[in-house]
Amino acid sequence: MPFENLPSEVPSGLTTDDFVLRPIVAADAELDYAAVMESRDYLRTWEQSTWPEDDFTVAANRKDLEKLEQRHASRQAFTYTALDPAGTQCLGCVYLMPTDARMFAGARITPVGDDRWDDYDAALYFWVRRSRLAAQLDRVLLDALRSWLANDWSLGGHLVVTNQQFAQQVELIERTDLQLRFEVEEPGKPGRYLAYA
Repeated sequence: MPFENLPSEVPSGLTTDDFVLRPIVAADAELDYAAVMESRDYLRTWEQSTWPEDDFTVAANRKDLEKLEQRHASRQAFTYTALDPAGTQCLGCVYLMPTDARMFAGARITPVGDDRWDDYDAALYFWVRRSRLAAQLDRVLLDALRSWLANDWSLGGHLVVTNQQFAQQVELIERTDLQLRFEVEEPGKPGRYLAYA
């Protein structure tokens, strides 16, 4: 796995004037739950699933976060929570997946151009709390993440991935200099994921 080749210390987070990014832990369940449920309609589009269900609970969210915390600790994938500078509100989440993760092994990945999937070490996914979209926090976060990954990580390249049905995020990414490199179709999902670099 590409993440096994990273130095023993991976970045512990990122602090800016707009947010604090740090590894998510199970104790974040209530803050994360509030952001998830406020944003559930578009997260269902982003996930191409029924998650989070209307009856999703803090306890169920805590179980999800326990798994994410364990995957982070074992370097299978890295998940960061984005908090406001005071640490009192979750603003969204950031996920860094290795490009050889099981989810990609069963997917049909179609290049758009000459790039090869294994030229990249990581796939970056992120979402921002719905109430922060009007202030363009998603653009602020994306810009900061691109600099952070380029400067503080030892990756052989990364892709920014979103779902083609999540038009707001597709438009955001396409307003940058990132170019579409791959289309990813996962079994059982109705739409394609778009991977940019």
